[in-house]
Formats: sequence, structure tokens, C-alpha cells
Amino acid sequence: MCINLKNKSVLVTGASRGIGFGIAEGFAEAGADLAILADDDTVHEAADKISKAYGRPVRAFVADITDKSAVANAFSDFSKLDVLVNNAGLELITPLTDPSDEVDATFARIMDINVRGTWNVTRAALPLLKTGARIINTASVWSKSAVGEFAAYIASKHAVVGLTRTFARELGPRGITVNAVCPGWVRTVASVRSAKVMATRSKRSEADIFDDVVAAQCLPGLMEPQDVAGLYLFLASDLAANITGQAIGVDRGEFLG
Repeated sequence: MCINLKNKSVLVTGASRGIGFGIAEGFAEAGADLAILADDDTVHEAADKISKAYGRPVRAFVADITDKSAVANAFSDFSKLDVLVNNAGLELITPLTDPSDEVDATFARIMDINVRGTWNVTRAALPLLKTGARIINTASVWSKSAVGEFAAYIASKHAVVGLTRTFARELGPRGITVNAVCPGWVRTVASVRSAKVMATRSKRSEADIFDDVVAAQCLPGLMEPQDVAGLYLFLASDLAANITGQAIGVDRGEFLG
């Protein structure tokens, strides 16, 4: 079944690379009127790459989603929005046992981006979202489980699921659905960086870390960014009109529940 999102206005945050870029490619292929947002100028290169690959114009915006003024400025360019994908996020290690001020600063920054940033973007988008609109938040397989030393990231992704459920309750009467996608391990710069840190701290190889990841899954192999895009497209389509308030995993069976 081919999902057609022609004439649908879509914004994907955190789309200059990684999962966000893969999601954006999926929406471009589905015919959406696509815009992408990130906190650095590489978002323009990403937009050009997607535009050339799919023969469609792609708008690009630079904004730090923790900055309400920057977010408001980006949204001033929109007349309507059918699909908002809150994908921007930060994943770094924050060991509880590390007494440094740097860890405290990292913890605060992760929570600021992943939680308050999602709040800021959604609040700014609300006037543009009408009946039938979709909000899709990127959570994580770790929003349903946990590992040691990633307290800020894991707490923030649990919070994203909480926001998803609350927003679904609030916006349901307006005919707007809100769901979260919980990706498992995807081969991105962030996941490789985390694997390196985990390997160093456990005195093991990166290959061993990824072997453990794959062993925990029902299906073998590691996902690529484009592998998770299908669920976002489904949730944005009419096929998912009756689905809201859900946190849905795409993790090759890593978390069962």
C-alpha cells in the first residue's frame, strides 16, 4: 500500500541528519509539502539533497528549539501545518556517579532540548493545526526501558511519552491525533557515539556492544534511518485516523510489551 501525502504540509524537526533526515526523505517520497528544521546551517544542505533526490522543493529553517523566539520566527513562515514531527533531540551520557559540573550541564541541556523543546515547538505550531492534523513525537525504545548512565536521555524520552499522552487528551476534541514513535537502535552518529562511550566504559569493543544490541532483538540486524520512516508516514495518513495517545515501537522486537 502506497501512502500518498500530496498537498499535506509537513514539518520535521532535527532533520539535518540521522533519523530525522530519514523521516524527511520518506515524507518527500510520499509527496508532502516538506519543511525541515535544525539548529545548524547543515539543514540547508539536507534540504537541497532531499529536493534533488525527490524532485520537490524542501524548505529549511535554522532554530534552536529551546529558544521560543527562534521557533516563533520559523513558524511565522507557515500558513498551515498538517503534520508536525517533533524529532529533534540530544543523546549523551550522564553518569550519576560522575561528580563533574559538566555532567550537570549536559543533563540540563538534554532535558531542555528533548522536553522543553518539544513543548516549545508544539505550542508554536498549535495555531496552524486544524481538525485532522497529526503530531508525531520521536521517543525511544528507552522510553519503555532503561540502561545505566544515560539518565537524562532516558528520563527525557519517558517525558516525551508523557507529553504525547497528555497532548492527545487535550487535542482530541479538536480532531488532532498525537502519537509517539519509539525507535530502537538505528545506525546514526548519535547511536555510534553512545556505543563508543559504552564500549570504553565497559572495556569492551564497539562490535561487542552492537552484538549485544542485535542479540536483544527478535529480528537480526541494525536499522538504518530510513527503516523507521514508514511508521511516521502511517501515523500521518488517513489510515491512522483512529490512533492517538500511543507510544509505538519500531525496534526489531527489542522491547516486548
